[in-house]
Amino acid sequence: MKRIFSLLVTLWLCSASVSAEQLPLEAFASIPDVSHVTMSPNGKKIASLVRLNTNEMKGSIINILDIDTRESFYPLQTDNEKFVILSLQWASDDALLIKAKFPAVRYGTPTTETRLMKYSISKNKTSSIISSRSLKKFKWMPQIQSNIIDYLPNDKEKLLLGISGLGNKPNFESVININLNNGAFRFVQPAEPNIQDWITDRQHKVRIGIYHKGSQFRIYEQADTGEDRRVLWEFEAFAKEQVWPMGFAQDPNILYVKAYHDDLLAIFKVNLTDPKLTKELVFSRESYDVEGSLIYSSLKQRVIGINDSDESEYTFWDDEYVRLANGLNKALPDYRNYITQFSDDERRYIVYSTNAKEAGIYFFGDRDAGELLPIAYRYKELNPELLADTKTLTYKARDGLEIEAFLTTPQNKEAKNLPTIIFPHGGPISYDSNSFDYWTQFLANRGYAVLRMNFRGSSGYGFDFMQAGLKSWGLDMQNDVEDGTRWLMEQGISDPKKICIVGASYGGYAALMGVATTKDLYQCAVSVAGVTDVEYLVKSSRRYTNFEIVKKQIGDDYDALYERSPLSKAKDIHVPVLLIHGDKDRVVRVQHSEDMFDKLDDLKKPVEYIELENGDHYLSNNDHRIQTFIAIEKFLHQNLH
Repeated sequence: MKRIFSLLVTLWLCSASVSAEQLPLEAFASIPDVSHVTMSPNGKKIASLVRLNTNEMKGSIINILDIDTRESFYPLQTDNEKFVILSLQWASDDALLIKAKFPAVRYGTPTTETRLMKYSISKNKTSSIISSRSLKKFKWMPQIQSNIIDYLPNDKEKLLLGISGLGNKPNFESVININLNNGAFRFVQPAEPNIQDWITDRQHKVRIGIYHKGSQFRIYEQADTGEDRRVLWEFEAFAKEQVWPMGFAQDPNILYVKAYHDDLLAIFKVNLTDPKLTKELVFSRESYDVEGSLIYSSLKQRVIGINDSDESEYTFWDDEYVRLANGLNKALPDYRNYITQFSDDERRYIVYSTNAKEAGIYFFGDRDAGELLPIAYRYKELNPELLADTKTLTYKARDGLEIEAFLTTPQNKEAKNLPTIIFPHGGPISYDSNSFDYWTQFLANRGYAVLRMNFRGSSGYGFDFMQAGLKSWGLDMQNDVEDGTRWLMEQGISDPKKICIVGASYGGYAALMGVATTKDLYQCAVSVAGVTDVEYLVKSSRRYTNFEIVKKQIGDDYDALYERSPLSKAKDIHVPVLLIHGDKDRVVRVQHSEDMFDKLDDLKKPVEYIELENGDHYLSNNDHRIQTFIAIEKFLHQNLH
């Protein structure tokens, strides 16, 4: 595919010729050059988040491009330490909403706060959605101030926001109608005990309340905002009976839900006037859960498809959009092509195209002009012709369970006797796929084979597969990782004397457990923001509303959990270990790596620890990413060569 000069940013995005096969570390390690691409309702402006790397400024900056004039302006910049921009969304042709997070401490507990800001093009001004005057009406400063419940197309100067800190039940979420111009608001839905979120219908009435207490969930429905509610479904976390509302049809009595069908999550619709609440199957997949969200056409006033996560092409149910998707796939073969957004009249749209070797291309489409123009590359320096192929494979765990995995091998090298990185994903309720992964491509570019596996408990494989991972940290989940390593050795793909296990978050836990519980299997381990004390992880969740769910997922036999922690097995680790952790991590506290380093160091074990100042769990800061990749590259070279 021809690479052209970008319309989005004043960066040269043409594919540069690369004389050496080894690409610069910064090309992989840096945060994306462009992300969060979103189009205004009238299809005339495109906003995006652009990486900033100059002598004067580093971080990210918002870019707004006028499609007709090709002029850009830049309303807001962040260093990705004080705050990190999470998303961009147009509320109107004039107002761009900016969701951001930042680390904080509440009552001695580390937390993540979110805020919602607005940039007005006409006023050339950025401001908080909730004005300082309006905040005086709150009983305390809400931690989460970014939960948009609904947009109001007939009054684009307002929206519905879910927020706590108000009314007679300030601990729970109310719904307010807030004016984007002055921050004034009025109550729409008063808070109710333990209802954590609200869903509106297509007429913008608050209809569904999601109740959560402990590990119990209830789905409430009301005929209109503020009216009496009834329970539609009630279930425990991780139960097969779970039913999750997704959104309404134009008919306010038709609710789309996600529930299990033949062991796999599928999409149903339910007529709320039916006393039996019969679920009518709408969409399912043969071997995988259906993920993602509904695609709703305001123009046609109906659901037209499903955005089935970021690993599959959008599935349209409307013939017009099926033809559009087929045309895109014909024009862009060998790519997974996602229509991420339409203009209000659905004549202009944004497409994101990617595959295992292409980090991502954003296109602007105009159906009337018959145009599809590339506007930006997610990672401009990563030429797919120089990246490595990824194969999807399966292997059997020791108990016979089939595990799907993804093997990436260095370009122009036979998949035999290779130095290898075992790379279990985080979560652990998450998954890997045959899609672009910047960690994997970096490691393959440095000459390593990389195996990523979806061990039991990974999402996407149905009820039984999920259940098999509950309370299995350090047990069968860990065995699945080890069995993948041994399978590679049996196939002759890996050099048995050159295997390192690397991971982040839960993957960091699995890496440390791998070297603690298997002798002579791995030559080293890297843990980035990894869990080292599972007992502490569970206990530190006690102040949060998800504590009972954490216990259901991980367990509450604290003695057993400590025994299944790398910290308890430090004496059994005999290979070099690299620990990396941000000191402002609000997901896995930095204490995990600090304690692990102290224990290994006291035992005179070969360990190195890097603490990232003001670093979060996700390596949001560009310098932190580069620092991490430099350390990993050096560590692997020392121990696998």
